[in-house]
Amino acid sequence: MSASRTTTKIVITPPRKLNVPRWRELWEAREIFYRFGVRDVVLRYRQTAIGVAWVVLQPLVTAAIFAVVFGRVAGLPTGGVPYFLFAFAGTAAWTVFSGVLTRAAPSLVANQQLVSKVFFPRVVVPLSTMLSVLLDFGVSLALFGVLLAVNGVNPGWAVLGLPLWTLCALALGSGLGLASSAIMVKYRDVQYVLPWLVQVLMYATPVAYSLDAVPAGLSWWFEINPLTWLMECFRWAMLGTQAPPVWQVAGLVAASVLAVVVGLLIFQRREREFADLI
Repeated sequence: MSASRTTTKIVITPPRKLNVPRWRELWEAREIFYRFGVRDVVLRYRQTAIGVAWVVLQPLVTAAIFAVVFGRVAGLPTGGVPYFLFAFAGTAAWTVFSGVLTRAAPSLVANQQLVSKVFFPRVVVPLSTMLSVLLDFGVSLALFGVLLAVNGVNPGWAVLGLPLWTLCALALGSGLGLASSAIMVKYRDVQYVLPWLVQVLMYATPVAYSLDAVPAGLSWWFEINPLTWLMECFRWAMLGTQAPPVWQVAGLVAASVLAVVVGLLIFQRREREFADLI
């Protein structure tokens, strides 16, 4: 008795007008997305002396340096919050955004053998980097919870918005990461320029200092920066600081959606060239 075997028919059609990815194809490629993400985690911490402990040490050391430089040396205000917690919250939020961006950008070039020879939605390669970033962020959140308890800080009901702000950080990083990964296939200069731009953005965003410390003449720049809105929303959720204005919350959500849409359009527009250029 022969067993019946089902076959799956894949029809490749010309790109649509907006050339956005088909969600059904992305859903069917969820296993590839998961495998890429797991591999990214394994490769990141394989053959390291202290392994996953790096996830704990990095935010702790970074927050400690910011606390000493901006808190002790510069004496910048934090609104009554211990400076170490203030810096840790900003660092955690920034790590989600920058982590997705810097890991997604080189992902296509790093997986050029698969991209050029195997058919699957290419967009899952840069997007899969979110899994390792979320793992790092989850460990940081657990550590931050302990620090809050030790310092007697209660963020209150605002903590319920943390999943939304995390999603916004992922969206902003993914949108820029998708565009950067597609451009890097042709222009490898991106791998040198991007780390520098991320560093400049970090200091141009109130990650380790509050908006109260910004000179009045420069405040307009920070108020129109979507990453500032992200920092304020994260600190509101993680520390219970003053809630940001409604327009900043709405602007953050809108900027996150726009970043993903523009990133997808740029990625899909260049996808046809990947196999030839990579």
